[in-house]
Parts: sequence; structure tokens; C-alpha cells
Amino acid sequence: MSNTVIKVENISKQYRLGQVGTGTISHDLNRWWAKLRGKEDPFLKIGSVNDRTADGTNDYVWALKDINFEVKKGEILGIIGRNGAGKSTLLKILSRTTTPTIGNIKIKGRVASLLEVGTGFSPELTGRENIYLNGTILGMSKAEVTKKFDEIVEFSGVQKYVDTPVKRYSSGMYVRLAFAVAAHLEPDILIVDEVLAVGDAEFQKKCLGKMQDVSTNEGRTVLFVSHNMGTILQLCQHCILLNQGQIEEYGNTASVVEKYYNQSKNQSVSKIKSHADIYVKEIFTCNAAGEPQSSFSHDTAIHIRVRIGINKFDPIQNIGFVLLTSDKRRVFTINKFLKEFYNPDSNEMLIDYEIEANTIAPNDYSFLVALHGHKGLVIYDWVEDVCDIKIYDGGTDLAFAEGSNYGYIIAKDSWKSVSSAPLVTP
Repeated sequence: MSNTVIKVENISKQYRLGQVGTGTISHDLNRWWAKLRGKEDPFLKIGSVNDRTADGTNDYVWALKDINFEVKKGEILGIIGRNGAGKSTLLKILSRTTTPTIGNIKIKGRVASLLEVGTGFSPELTGRENIYLNGTILGMSKAEVTKKFDEIVEFSGVQKYVDTPVKRYSSGMYVRLAFAVAAHLEPDILIVDEVLAVGDAEFQKKCLGKMQDVSTNEGRTVLFVSHNMGTILQLCQHCILLNQGQIEEYGNTASVVEKYYNQSKNQSVSKIKSHADIYVKEIFTCNAAGEPQSSFSHDTAIHIRVRIGINKFDPIQNIGFVLLTSDKRRVFTINKFLKEFYNPDSNEMLIDYEIEANTIAPNDYSFLVALHGHKGLVIYDWVEDVCDIKIYDGGTDLAFAEGSNYGYIIAKDSWKSVSSAPLVTP
């Protein structure tokens, strides 16, 4: 397809732990002989995956296995996954800093990569010299780089140090200049790893805006790796979820991010029996369809369902919900009489409490649930710090700051322009 700028076909990457190459002459000869005959490498053992949590059973592991996807011109593709999933290995292959063991990659256009702090820079050279060096690597003439030079320096904010060797730069300055160079020297494809996290929040926001600009207004392609799901949702039309070197999900960003968050199972509490008049039999968080879920975008409703066992019912019995922050502070408390849910023909009741969308700010939370008499004089059951949930930014302008503490409640916008009026105070 003429509109496809990256096509990845059956890419796999295999490493030998602790070794460069196979490590022995006999293994190298066997590998060479197999390749000469068009046979598969005898040391690529099927089933060995890069799982850091498990002890290896052999020396060879797959960092990537059978990766296939395409990227269109002007698209921003997000790549997500837990540590060790293979994200950085994939970007290194696409950047041509390492080669795949198996498979083919077809790339149309010039590629600029920002993979690690210091990648592509010579530490002994000044910032100015490194800008020209990177331009030359990308095939640009000195005049072309000079035309972009002032824009690069202004964007990076390192004007004062542009003639200082970059080995004396802080990591933040390094990233500032490296991103400015990569984004402004007009690559057809820009590849950015999690390295942007080194920069301050203001610069991160600036970089996100630049990536959006080069994609939307200049028709350039961006591959972006991040652990900040709000940023991924804000920027990327499509997303790849990697898990142990394989593509677990590929498609619409919102559905892929939801899959990523729900890799961890929902925590629930179950009790077989209790001698209290009423007691919490089961509690779990879920979506509107009742499917257990522990991660929610800030703009979707959160449901907490409680199954209550009944040994003896009294109309004054209440249920209380408390939302707790990660440090166990109370965000809000709500109480409800149970009598409107009571069915005398049943010895249990299942009730659902909904927290409306756009109410709770992105952060980590849990719940406290109490069954008690009117005004709390009698406590029948008490379940604290259960059903851990993650609320993440669904792609707002504040996505770059996800993880920062900007409160727990989403305030409703009610700004308006006021006609001129006399000052209240003289």
C-alpha cells in the first residue's frame, strides 16, 4: 500500500542470556551452516519467552516473537506493555540499531529515534556540533540544518549551553536537545521511547504538542512508547499491547488501554457465612454490564456491587460506602437504608452503587464498606481497604501530568464571562 510507511512481517528477536552471539565456536558454526542451507537457527527454542519473573530453563530467550503490524503515513501509533514486554527491543529494531533474528521490516523515509538519554549524541561534542552531526546522519545538508538551527535551540531551551560539550549536560537538558533535534530535522518517521519522562512536566507537554503537530500538520509518522496511558489515549489513534514479546492486542487505543489495565484481576471479598444479622457476602467493582473490572477511565462510570447475606433484617439497617485514597484518606462517604432493597423471600440482596463518570480524578483508590444500624450505633459488618481500583486519564489536556497529585475530585466547569461591574472594594 502506497500509504503504508512501516510494514513489520513476522519479526522475532532472540538473545542468549549473558552472551553476545552464541558464545561458542561450535554454536556459531552450527548456526552458520543452518543459515547457509536455508534452515531455521537450531538455537531458537520455541517456548522460551522473556519472562523476568520466572527462572529460565535455557540460555536462549525470545525478546520478541512473531510481530506483525503496519503503520500508515501521518499516524501516531502507541506501544504499551509492562516492563520486559519487548517495547524497547521493537523500537531498536525499527530504528535499525539492532537487527531482527527472524522476519522483515519495510520502512519508507528517514527515521529519527529518541530511545535513551544520550543516544545519537557524541559526549565530547558541543550541543551545536551534535545538531549538525545528527542532521548529517539524516542526510541533510549543512544549509538545511542551519535553517532549522535557531528553531531547535529555542525549542530545547538550552541556548546558554549550546556551545558546551553535552557530556556536561544534565539528563533533562540532554533529553530537551535530543527531542528538539529529532522532531525538527524533518524525519519522515519519529520514534520516541519513554525517555521523555526524564523531562519536566512543562517540557513533556511541549513535546506532546509537537508530536501532535508533526503528525496532523506535517503528515509525519510517530511511534510512541509510554507508561502514561492518559498521554497514549490523548495522542494515539491506534495502539499495540505487548506482553512477553508478543502482541496481545492491536487496534483502537481505548480498547487496547482497557485490556492493558485489566491484565490485573479485580480484587473481591467473599465470605462463606457470618453470624451477624446482616453481613457482606461478596463485594467487587465492575462496569455497567456487571463485568468485574478494576481499572476505569475517568470518563466512565464505576460500579461497586455488594452481596449482603441476611440472617435477621431490621428496617433501620444501613449500608455505608467510603472511597479511600492510596494513603487511606476519605474522599467521600455515602449511606443508604437497605429497606428499599429488602425482599422477605430471600436471605440475601445484591445492590449496586454507581460513581458517575467525570467525578473522581485519576489516581489509585480502594473502598470501605460498613453495614450498621441507624446513626451507626450498631455495627453489623465492616470491610475496609478492599477492591483496589485504578482511575486513569482518558486523554485530557492534563494527561501529561498523570501520576501527579492534582486532587481527587473532578470539578465541573462553570466559567463564564461577566459584564463590567463596579469593583466590590474601593
